[in-house]
Amino acid sequence: TLQPKEADVWTALGDLLRSADQYSAAAAAYDKAIAGIAQGDRRLIGLYYARGVSLERSNHWDAEESDFRAALKLNPDRADVLNYLGYSWVDKGQNLDEAVTMLEKARALRPLDGMIADSVGWAYYRLGRFQDAARALEEAVQLVPGAPDVNDHLGDAYWRVGRKIDAR
Repeated sequence: TLQPKEADVWTALGDLLRSADQYSAAAAAYDKAIAGIAQGDRRLIGLYYARGVSLERSNHWDAEESDFRAALKLNPDRADVLNYLGYSWVDKGQNLDEAVTMLEKARALRPLDGMIADSVGWAYYRLGRFQDAARALEEAVQLVPGAPDVNDHLGDAYWRVGRKIDAR
């Protein structure tokens, strides 16, 4: 087991590497930080999330999903984790019903987060609920008007509900 300060050093290194888009190396640093922290410690929530993001960005889906589930086991109300896992599932076309439930929960926890609203709208879109998607994505665009992905998603939803001019 690491000394308490050593886990903090590995965490800081992981954060630095992740911010530099060195995701595999970041995940390895988070591995060492996690190994040095006792099970049940609340710091693990953030570490599992950070390592999960790093693993997703370095195309290690199974490990990523496991980390997000571990974080949610420690705190089922972490909106960022609910959003990341839910959106990942939507993006991969997996567990769509569970993904929508997670995303709706995340949105209830953080109603003014435009990226979460976008995730909910995109999940509705992927389920073929195009009217619901358009409404959620309109709200998302109001919350983050300059986000290109959000505007793109709204355009796709508008196209599907027959609002071709708005879609363009």
